[in-house]
Amino acid sequence: MAHSISAKKRVRQNLKRRAHNRYRKEQLKDQVRAFNTAVTAGDWKKAETELNKTVQHMDRISTKGAIHRNTASRKRSRLAKRLNAARAAGKGTKAA
Repeated sequence: MAHSISAKKRVRQNLKRRAHNRYRKEQLKDQVRAFNTAVTAGDWKKAETELNKTVQHMDRISTKGAIHRNTASRKRSRLAKRLNAARAAGKGTKAA
């Protein structure tokens, strides 16, 4: 248990920051889910817009410090790779 005033303040700040970070990460997960749904459906136009939204969201979260910038970069790369692979695999079956 914190005894000093500054330690008590630190506890309050940590709780707020944790709540903000959890919210941001949850929003990011929702965004990635929307992207994955669009890729699975084969809707490349929607998948591209969702990818752009996801990348913007990821960059914003990484600048706030909720996730590391290298983590954001790695996830961004994997999502783009997934879209390109799915588009190449589904080129003959679905219309672009």
